[in-house]
Amino acid sequence: MSRLHTENHLISRIGWLRAAVLGANDGIVSTASLIVGVAAANAAASNVLVAGIAGLVAGAMSMAAGEYVSVSSQSDTERADLDRERRELATQPSFERQELADIYVKRGVEPKLALQIADQLMAKDALGAHARDELGISEMTTARPIQAALASAAAFSVGAAMPLAMVLVSPAAWLAATVSVASLLFLAVLGAIGAKAGGANVLRATVRVTFWGALAMALTASIGAVVGTAI
Repeated sequence: MSRLHTENHLISRIGWLRAAVLGANDGIVSTASLIVGVAAANAAASNVLVAGIAGLVAGAMSMAAGEYVSVSSQSDTERADLDRERRELATQPSFERQELADIYVKRGVEPKLALQIADQLMAKDALGAHARDELGISEMTTARPIQAALASAAAFSVGAAMPLAMVLVSPAAWLAATVSVASLLFLAVLGAIGAKAGGANVLRATVRVTFWGALAMALTASIGAVVGTAI
């Protein structure tokens, strides 16, 4: 007797995981870089904090808007493809049946059986079958603009709040160093969590995100120091 079991595939996490990791990573890197750059220009701690808060708000809104526009474009494309497929199913059902069967044949199914499968799937949900097997659109991967925008804004805010918190607890003389070190630790943890959740190599992901974060902060600190000296 076979035992039924539920499989949890990592691909089901790709939508929210991408938005969450990208948002939090950007929140840490951009806000920490902004703070370090302003601090390197010899600004007062209060000014650094204001700049960091402004960066958090602006960054969260930018992430939300960018993600919404990007995913909306994907959603529009999916909707247009589905509308075209719906028309073709209404006007060319035989052609669409054969087209679906050919997809299964290419996957290794016998031609006769492929036609039977196509008939059965189209009898139940013709548009759903073509959306999934011809267009690659499914409930798991379909675009959700509002969800993606909110997730990105929230993740960015959480990430940005971490270096901002360091401004509040750090001595003014060590502000830039404290924010830099703490932010790199935050990035390393984020990279490890994202890799673990997505089933990727933890060490590679951690090194990658930490390296780029360190590079961003080093560049902004250099610019801040140059500007602060010049002014």
